[in-house]
Amino acid sequence: MLQWFQANLGTICISLALACILALIIRRLLRQKKRHQCACGCSNCPHSAVCHGAGEAQKAPPRP
Repeated sequence: MLQWFQANLGTICISLALACILALIIRRLLRQKKRHQCACGCSNCPHSAVCHGAGEAQKAPPRP
């Protein structure tokens, strides 16, 4: 078992580094989604009307 670990140490280290990077990217995307932030900028965003809470102020009042 120790020989296998030593023979594959480079692959294991690179795989762990890539997994950490992927986890950080997913974490960032989830936080942006939770805060309703666009990654591409609001000028080209199809959801720019509701981005950053702007949609709350622009909603029409409910009809009686």
